Amino acid sequence: MIELYVDGASAGNPGKSGIGIFIKGEGHHFKISEPIAPTDNHSAEFQALIRGVEEVARLTTGIVSARSDSQIVVSAVDQEFVKNPHYKKYLHEILTITEQFEYFFIKWIPTAENRAADALAKEAIHKQT
Repeated sequence: MIELYVDGASAGNPGKSGIGIFIKGEGHHFKISEPIAPTDNHSAEFQALIRGVEEVARLTTGIVSARSDSQIVVSAVDQEFVKNPHYKKYLHEILTITEQFEYFFIKWIPTAENRAADALAKEAIHKQT
């Protein structure tokens, strides 16, 4: 099983944004910190999960346990539904990618338990010029 921790951060609404991804399991252990185009925090959270599942898809088609401190992202993926039309494209992309996994689940965790991804997302904001 691969564990995927994701977080998105935005310094403004919209503002400079970044994503943080921490992947471990099945012999893998790595971190990704990437700036993304200026956006709002919720969009950054969705984009972090997209980037994370894309990366995990390169490693396995088996069991994936994703964790995020974004209640809107976790709820949207769990229910396969989001009201806001702006986020529907993100949800569609996530669901399309996760279909290839034998088993995929996502769980909400408090920010305190998502420190690695949170730090990576904030670090990514500062990578921008």
